[in-house]
Parts: sequence; structure tokens; C-alpha cells
Amino acid sequence: MLKSSNSTLSAYSPAVQAHLAMMQDVIRRMADNSRSCKLWCVTLASAMLVLMSRSDNGGYALVALVPTAFLGALDIYYLTLEKRFRNSYNEFVMRLHEQTLDPSRLFRIAPSGSPATHAWRSARSVSIWPFYLPIAIAVVLAAVLLGG
Repeated sequence: MLKSSNSTLSAYSPAVQAHLAMMQDVIRRMADNSRSCKLWCVTLASAMLVLMSRSDNGGYALVALVPTAFLGALDIYYLTLEKRFRNSYNEFVMRLHEQTLDPSRLFRIAPSGSPATHAWRSARSVSIWPFYLPIAIAVVLAAVLLGG
């Protein structure tokens, strides 16, 4: 509900609830995209290693590093967006509880925070390097063991 002079919104307002639901959907999509990057990385790297193991040159196994690096970078991008949208969500809720929320912020869904800062934090996340680094090491080891 809108108050006349303060222009504050109630947490129970249908507009506020719809806005929060939309933001939650965006955050969920970013998390799903991140999960898909991991699934595709394992699938592609494994398939490429199997195919390369049948070739005469084990060095071809290093080709599996390409999708690993690409999907790792894409995963960092999605995790960065997810974190920025979560920050935006938290700022919205904080302003709502403090009754300082401007009604013009409703239905404006944009990530907040510095992309560079969040990307750096995302790259160091436990959901990134402990996943992609072992895959890259396994690919390099496979290339060495296959005679690359």
C-alpha cells in the first residue's frame, strides 16, 4: 500500500510481492545457468577425452581445455550476475523494511554493485575453481599419459 506523503510501500502490497517474485526468478535462472555450465563442461570434456584417447597423438586431448575454459568463464559470468541480483534484492528488501523505498524502483530489475568486483569474487568462489581446476588438471594429465 502507498502512504500519501512518505510514498512508502507495504511488504504485503501485491506490487511488492510481484517485484520480489520476479527478482527471485531472475536469481534462480542465473543459478540454473551456472549449473548448466558445469554439466556441459563435464559432458564435453569427458566426451572429448574419450574421442582423443583413440587418436595417435595424446596432445589432442588438450583440446578439451577449450570448452573447460569457455564454460568456466561463462559460469563466472552467471555467478557474478546472480550475486549482483541478490545484492539488488537485498537492497530492495532493506529499503522496504526501513520504509525508504521509492515506488519508482518497483519493477526495475537491474543488478547492483560493481561487475569487476563481483567477477573477481565469483572467480575465487568455491563453486568455480574447485570444480574447473581439477577438470583442467585431469585433461593435462590425460594428455601427458596418452603421449602428448
